[in-house]
Amino acid sequence: MKRILLLLLVSFLVHSCARMGSPVGGPKDTLAPKFLSSNIDTTRVNVRRDIKELRIDFDEYITLKDVNKNLNISPPIENITRILPSNIANKYLIIQWSDTLQANTTYNFNFGNSIADNSESNVLRYFNFAFSTGEKLDDLYISGEVKDAFTIMKQSSSENKMVVGLYQLKDTINYKQKPYYITKVDDDGYYELNYLAPGKFKIIAFDDENGNSIYDPGKEKIGFQKDTVTIEKSISGLNLKLYPSKKPYKKPELKEIPGGILMTFEGNPNDVKIISKNEKLQDFKVTHTPQSDSLRIWFDAVKNNLGQTVTENVKLGYEVDGKKDSTSVFYKYNTKNAMDINSDNGGNMLPPKTDFKITSTYIIDKISPEKWVLKSDSLTTQNFTAKISETNPYQILISSDFIAGKKYQLTIPKETVSSFYTKNVQSKRFDFEADKIENYGNLTFKILNAPSSKYWIQMLDTSENAVYQQYVSGSEVKFDIVKPGEYIARVLVDNNGNKRWDEADFVNQTFAEDSYIYYKMVVARPLWETREDWDLNDKRVFEGIKVAKPKSSNEKKDTELDSGLLNSNSSDLNSTSGSDNTPSRFKRQ
Repeated sequence: MKRILLLLLVSFLVHSCARMGSPVGGPKDTLAPKFLSSNIDTTRVNVRRDIKELRIDFDEYITLKDVNKNLNISPPIENITRILPSNIANKYLIIQWSDTLQANTTYNFNFGNSIADNSESNVLRYFNFAFSTGEKLDDLYISGEVKDAFTIMKQSSSENKMVVGLYQLKDTINYKQKPYYITKVDDDGYYELNYLAPGKFKIIAFDDENGNSIYDPGKEKIGFQKDTVTIEKSISGLNLKLYPSKKPYKKPELKEIPGGILMTFEGNPNDVKIISKNEKLQDFKVTHTPQSDSLRIWFDAVKNNLGQTVTENVKLGYEVDGKKDSTSVFYKYNTKNAMDINSDNGGNMLPPKTDFKITSTYIIDKISPEKWVLKSDSLTTQNFTAKISETNPYQILISSDFIAGKKYQLTIPKETVSSFYTKNVQSKRFDFEADKIENYGNLTFKILNAPSSKYWIQMLDTSENAVYQQYVSGSEVKFDIVKPGEYIARVLVDNNGNKRWDEADFVNQTFAEDSYIYYKMVVARPLWETREDWDLNDKRVFEGIKVAKPKSSNEKKDTELDSGLLNSNSSDLNSTSGSDNTPSRFKRQ
């Protein structure tokens, strides 16, 4: 009897556990959450302006991912006080605010890809919810594509931060505020601005790096149209391209550097004048390349007894493109910052038909090459010439009859390379070998539909460094000595002839100068001449390189380049949510 009771008890427990557990097997859930209802009337019109909350219910538990970055509300509701769910899954989401809504206005909540189910993380892509404080929902739209004209590194979908916005056309438009309408660009470069009211607008696309929905000049790429966008009916195919943007001018920053003080700008001033307001600092030199982002003030700190024992406040007046101001920097002389010279050839192998290059930590004012010695194979003294580079005043070019396969030693004694107030403090010997021509290849480009202006043609490595470049005109360009490897070819057009490539200036409605990226990688092979026909009207797009983009250095010498260049879920639309004329790629409710 006891045995029978025990068997019955075990059977009951097993049966109970089976009922409580999760089912095993069966089809995997691949469906995104489904919208059920909201706290707003199904007509979604004549919504009270003093409403302070939007609640949306779904058919299953949801979570919100990066909702602060994904959610765009048009027109903006500034004072959002609460968004749920935060950490715990719910079958609803709630957005609360303290603002009073505008009259007769359609509000659109675009959630991007922030809504997903809690079990399988199926995303409800590009979910929109709209309502109106007026008698009808505005139902016009603008759609198109956004492309990054400077795409070199292949970006993953999680890194896509591009947005498109519309500003209402007024006498003065405050671009430091969020656009009146705004939406995210999807992973394929497609965008839609939905639930738009008729009117006149300025359209803008930008790479919203910091996620604040506000364009930051100089920090984010920009695309725009000069012409006013008049919305009387829906518009398809309004496409935009993003370009690097010009930095607005702001007060410069100063810091101590070897030989003096570095002044860095934003806004690339054309003309800068410096006045010392420090009685010790009267003898100084200023170097600045027009429209570059930095300026250097050189002086002899020891002779002027400046910052020798204590940190001193050095006050300077400056005039930038006609505007006067003053600034200061706390300066302490660093005894380790002596003038030094080093090789600038990327190794000890010197490519054929090239100069041996020396760079200095100080700008070079004068050299004494008659005191230098160049020997081949450590024995024979060899003739050479040396000069300061015309495009980089920190660089010396040494020319000679370098013979392939031979080894060379260049000796530069101390105090034979001069800056304004100092000289190289120690002697240096540089050992290198002249490389063989068979280790290199040639690249020749025939440019069809070449620019009428001069242009830079560049060969970039995978870190986006310009390894080779020429400033040319015409339709054929040849790079004679090219190290084997894969390169990205880019053309930057100097449309205005100022010998720098100008970025987009949205504030002044100036487009970036023309640029082109060749649609494929260019391969250089040893002892091989690679010829490429490049039609600049070819619409094929370079797909990008799938490598991590390195951090860029904040300190660059003023070279010619630095100063001149640089799937949605388908669903039926609610019949009360507006006319069914919105493209179906975006899900709206």
